[in-house]
Amino acid sequence: MNKHFFTYRQPVQLENGQTLTSVDVVYHTYGKLNADKSNVVWFCHALTANADVSDWWDSLVGEGKTYDPANHFIICANIIGSCYGSSGPLSINAQTQKTYYSSFPKITIRDMVQVHIILRKHLGIEKINTIIGGSMGGYQVIEWAITEPAIFENMVLVATSPQESAWGIAIHTAQRLAIETDPTWRDLDKNAGAIGLKAARAIGMLTYRNYGQFVKTQSDPDHKLDDYKASSYINYQGEKLVKRFNAYSYWILTKAMDSHNIARNRGSIENVLKNITIKTTIIGISSDMLCPVAEQKFMAQHIPNSRFIEINSPFGHDGFLIEGKLIGEAITKYE
Repeated sequence: MNKHFFTYRQPVQLENGQTLTSVDVVYHTYGKLNADKSNVVWFCHALTANADVSDWWDSLVGEGKTYDPANHFIICANIIGSCYGSSGPLSINAQTQKTYYSSFPKITIRDMVQVHIILRKHLGIEKINTIIGGSMGGYQVIEWAITEPAIFENMVLVATSPQESAWGIAIHTAQRLAIETDPTWRDLDKNAGAIGLKAARAIGMLTYRNYGQFVKTQSDPDHKLDDYKASSYINYQGEKLVKRFNAYSYWILTKAMDSHNIARNRGSIENVLKNITIKTTIIGISSDMLCPVAEQKFMAQHIPNSRFIEINSPFGHDGFLIEGKLIGEAITKYE
């Protein structure tokens, strides 16, 4: 695995009309590009992940795995708006020489894809064998496939959808409300909104898993009056995210997720999907309540060269990360 830094020193116009005067991108690569440049696999990551796909999707990427660096040239770039090195709220505004914080412009999934394309061209890659992403990563994948259809041979969409649902927008709004109630929110400090971020993560955890999983793994064996196992788990997950992520990035990236709609300025979702000709594997998680299988079945119904596979898993939306072995088997079977 190699970590790389790329700075694009030209203005990038965003979908909302604002401009980033330059863009930094952190990306990781694994393996080597073969002679005919036909072995590229590009991963797009989800909300709080980073460019090191072997860390958060290690069941899919690695020696002997579905995507083995011995056979594939694997790329994953950190999205703009994040706090893992690419341009985001913690970056320095070249015009003011001050940290952006809340002044970082609102971005969309299409803006993220625009930067992916800039990086692709910088790397001299004209063909991508497979593009793959789960959850928010899948939003980028399908948007990119629509933007540059001739680039891709295969597309893999996992636990994702063609537009953000009203359910998803409501969840994100609740999470941002939690961040905004933090008295330190909007302070000019990288730790601003940390308590609110912990609460936002708690809300998120309720949608990443489900009733059955919480009852099975977080029930107390005795009749307590306080200090419940489920409470401890939620607190732990919130604190864990606060240590590695940033409230400004979380706020702006959930806004970007809300913007996801492949039909914006393109017509109906059905017609946009029907125009996708890339060979597509669509995978859903049976117990997912955040991006339910109905959304993946809808895509499979309208994307002509597609196949839908449902993974029977109790892990809810988190199943897209936990069930990597089954997901890998599904991908390999369809190739």
